[in-house]
Amino acid sequence: MHLLIKEFIKDYLYWYAHKQLFIPSESMVERVVGSTFSASNVYEVGNNNSNPYKNMVMDVIRMNEGNNHQPPVLLDLDYAAGDPNPTNANKVYSSNLRVMYKQMVSGAAKPTLFFGKPYRAGDDSRPGAGTIENSPHNNIHRWAGDPTQENTEDMGNFYSAARDPIFFCHHSNVDRMWTIWKTIPGGIRRDISDPDWLNSEFLFYNENAELVRCKVRDCLDNRRLRYTYQNVEIPWLKSKPIPRRLGKKAAETKTALTPITAFPLVLDKTIVTVVSRPKKSRSRKEKEEEDEVLVIEGIEYDKGKFVKFDVFINDDLEMPSKPENTEFAGSFVNVSHKHAKKSKTRLILGITELLEDLETDDDDSIVVALVPRSNSVSDPVVISGVKIEFVKE
Repeated sequence: MHLLIKEFIKDYLYWYAHKQLFIPSESMVERVVGSTFSASNVYEVGNNNSNPYKNMVMDVIRMNEGNNHQPPVLLDLDYAAGDPNPTNANKVYSSNLRVMYKQMVSGAAKPTLFFGKPYRAGDDSRPGAGTIENSPHNNIHRWAGDPTQENTEDMGNFYSAARDPIFFCHHSNVDRMWTIWKTIPGGIRRDISDPDWLNSEFLFYNENAELVRCKVRDCLDNRRLRYTYQNVEIPWLKSKPIPRRLGKKAAETKTALTPITAFPLVLDKTIVTVVSRPKKSRSRKEKEEEDEVLVIEGIEYDKGKFVKFDVFINDDLEMPSKPENTEFAGSFVNVSHKHAKKSKTRLILGITELLEDLETDDDDSIVVALVPRSNSVSDPVVISGVKIEFVKE
């Protein structure tokens, strides 16, 4: 059964990542996995790697990250390849909570922010991933991979990830996040109603080793798949990041600025630019109808390499913020794909609540900083542009 599930993941998840089908594919596999644990009609899943239990180390899984990330090392949701292990447990807890808040609450108030941009025949293959797929999902893949392997196998590369048992725990927690996201107050938190999405189909082997066809519409309710999730405390729901520089306007920055007209640019060092806001001083009703988003356009990168860069807004770059600070807007993260070629995508970050918390709602512009966390001299990341848009759903 494990092999059947693994083959489904390898053959399908790779192709559907970044295409709004990443989330529902997890739910389908959850039923298959669950059938091996319980004979009851409805069973309860207790898989959770997003809550900071004090003993939150990956000690039940045989990770292949060498000795670097073995217990008692704590999981770091802000991890970039080569980072030293954190030594302050309380800071790791705080950082992880606020990463989850940003990716699940403030940055995912609309369906396309959570699920990712639509993908149809003829579209660019990577129109933009959803919040938790990009981070922490991709970060955990790299965290659990082995840097001594050529392609950071197993978890650190998509082709080999399902060889590690942690893969299934990790991805069932992605499905759990979908379930939680729909219950969070505020914003528009509902499943996509587009029939192209609802009627998208998967062919895979079910819990009885039978080839079946399943549509996305079939997995919107966990109970139809005969499983539920354990009710536990979710501390990140109330873990709003903390501003460092309240009311600091774009004009007050001391950092040298790059003109927005200078793009496209190679991201081999920190890039700081001023981005105009098409609308400001919006009413509460306007904010509920449309979410203000920061768009990092035309991200060109080598899919075969780990890539990460962070995005900050109105920050003091002499001492950049951390994920626990409001100025940290988010990250772009790519997990390696063996034999993959260059690709182009975009990063879309919801910033409505962030700008409110920084008290910059009335500003004409914001200062955006792109800070590389991974470097490749032979295949550098290129950014085509930065702008602000508004999304309704």
